[in-house]
Amino acid sequence: MLGGLALAGVGVFWWQGRAEIERGAPPPAVAPAKPDPMQLPIADPGSLKGPAPPEMSELGKEEQRFFRYDRNRDRVITRDEMLSTRTDGFRSLDKDGNNLLTFEEWAVTTVDRFGKADKDGDGKLTPREFAATAPKPAVKKPACKC
Repeated sequence: MLGGLALAGVGVFWWQGRAEIERGAPPPAVAPAKPDPMQLPIADPGSLKGPAPPEMSELGKEEQRFFRYDRNRDRVITRDEMLSTRTDGFRSLDKDGNNLLTFEEWAVTTVDRFGKADKDGDGKLTPREFAATAPKPAVKKPACKC
């Protein structure tokens, strides 16, 4: 019983000592006010200077041609990358969009082209009408005189 009283007394002194320590502690920090989300932040960079923007390197014609196919710039052209430049032409021929080109789909384009060239509608192309089916030459862009 005497041991229990001793323990209770030590507990009371410990508890009061703890209260004294907490009384001398600094007050909790005040939480900063939330910034207005509509207000832009203001910062003074001082003498700091960011990195220069990257400059475009001069690529040779062969490198430009290579990178037209090398889509992911890993300096290797895969079969899929090589064929990817042909997909727009294929899709224009694939009328039903099933990624299969049937003879009929290919023929529709050819028949349409023949019909546009056959101006007199006689089912035959004269040399003059046939000349109209030649692909148009690429228009060269004028060099910039800036």
